[in-house]
Amino acid sequence: MGEVDLVIRGGTVVDGSGGAPRVADVAIDKGVIVEIGMVAAKGREEIDAKGLLVTPGWVDIHTHYDGQVTWDSRMTPSSIHGATTVVMGNCGVGFAPVRKTDHDRLIRLMEGVEDIPGAALHEGLSWKWESFADYMAAVETLPHDIDLVMQVPHGAVRVYVMGERGAKREPATDAEIAEMRDIVRDAVKAGAIGFSTSRTVAHRTSDGDLTPTIGAADKEMIAIAEGLKEAGAGVLQWVSDFRDVDHEFSLVEKLVEVSGRPLSFSLVQADVMPHQWRELLSRLDGAAGRGLPIKAQVQGRPVGLMLGLQGSVHPFLTRPRYRKIADKPLEERVAIMRDPAFREQLLAEGLEPGHPFLNSLAGAYHKMFELGDPPNYEPAPEDSIGARAKRTGENPDAIVYDILTANGGRNFLFFPLHNYYEFSLDNALTMIRNPNTLFGLSDGGAHVGVICDVSVPTYMLTHWCRDRSRGERLDLPFVVRSQTRDTAEAIGLLDRGLIAPGMKADVNVIDFERLRLKPPSMVYDLPSGARRLMQEAEGYVATIVSGEVIYRDGKATGALPGKLVRGHQPAPARAAAE
Repeated sequence: MGEVDLVIRGGTVVDGSGGAPRVADVAIDKGVIVEIGMVAAKGREEIDAKGLLVTPGWVDIHTHYDGQVTWDSRMTPSSIHGATTVVMGNCGVGFAPVRKTDHDRLIRLMEGVEDIPGAALHEGLSWKWESFADYMAAVETLPHDIDLVMQVPHGAVRVYVMGERGAKREPATDAEIAEMRDIVRDAVKAGAIGFSTSRTVAHRTSDGDLTPTIGAADKEMIAIAEGLKEAGAGVLQWVSDFRDVDHEFSLVEKLVEVSGRPLSFSLVQADVMPHQWRELLSRLDGAAGRGLPIKAQVQGRPVGLMLGLQGSVHPFLTRPRYRKIADKPLEERVAIMRDPAFREQLLAEGLEPGHPFLNSLAGAYHKMFELGDPPNYEPAPEDSIGARAKRTGENPDAIVYDILTANGGRNFLFFPLHNYYEFSLDNALTMIRNPNTLFGLSDGGAHVGVICDVSVPTYMLTHWCRDRSRGERLDLPFVVRSQTRDTAEAIGLLDRGLIAPGMKADVNVIDFERLRLKPPSMVYDLPSGARRLMQEAEGYVATIVSGEVIYRDGKATGALPGKLVRGHQPAPARAAAE
């Protein structure tokens, strides 16, 4: 071998197989890994990786870039955290198929379920499509930094077939059910990786209405599963409250049996049902024991709210005095709030009724924390605002007020919503280690005003493999495999997620000792100038997609080699033979 496109020299290769790290060179040519070991060939470009980690690129199976992908070439924040493949269309929401009369309806659904500003969607979406195949073709007209994988969303399918009746969750007729089955089948044949749905009351439109798919009849769901069987491909993605766990889990099993396809569902520890996750894990293990390909998507840190004056949520939103200034620019709001008289009056007044969730946050200071720099996502109970107030005798409202109005109003507090009932990540560790779970739930591209969990892949390395002090840690090869090869295989992408000859050359070069998360910040770069939470990291020396370096030391190179991945991808012949 004389010359190749790229050689990564002397790095510590953690190859995604779960095996022990080893020092080796990695040669890449024509977008494919061609050699690992002592590479004699020269690279037209070379990266000195001595003392650095060399891993596959992360394969993130739970994102919501369905709108952003149509106007933005860079899938940030995911791509700045080492993701090289992202799966969108989760939770039953998306923008195809769609009729012209339903554009606004799908925007309101996405805005409500995933907290993506409606103004940005109205301005950013071109709507140059109707069918799901049309949507994929429209996405392909724009170059991208990383690879994109799509699922057909139940909410859009139901509205397309049933119109307002579907949005209002009315029962579908047999003819409508058959049409939904055919649409899903044809979308998967056209290249969708699968189908997603939502059955949780937490998912609502921006008008407060329940998502169209909650309560969809069993026969509707089974018909859609038959569509996947007819396509001979695809996966199912499922979000549910599992309140009637017997019926709901039986339905999950039935869909897998009918379709013959894998299914994954979201699993968190919710404060309102703090022990349900154990029941679901038990049922999951039982299903796996019977040979059913069902997995749970889990997350290795709390699903946490970012509370701040720039965001969607903070403890003073329902105070009458604050509501009078809520629409003013941040700088003007902060100037008003820093007036001692205004502060005293606001802290003395009560909350407006009619906002149960927001008002519940206002007194929950036992689960409210300063996030810090670097951010602390596993804070101890004694570090809470409530514990601090008890120690010092201060009013917790006043502590929060002063934190939020400092730094020009750009500070955030951290509120662990899920996975933190006992103020520890030990339960998350149990979920992570279960052989029937997958790393997921980053929600990249979504919840842009209140949640910033897109950095989870980076956090899994920094916290779980290096920094955790409040319990056990995880082995680096396990974590790398879990967010590369395992997630790629779960959705049928057998050509990536592993550093091996013949595999797609999606690679991260990481300075593990220097790797750190920066605190989230608010940026205003969505269409119409709308906001979104952004979080950056230090320590990614290079991120490579199909052999091209797309980021160097956190800076975009301008390369846009990402592609729309249509359907399952077989293992390359060379990799399969080794």
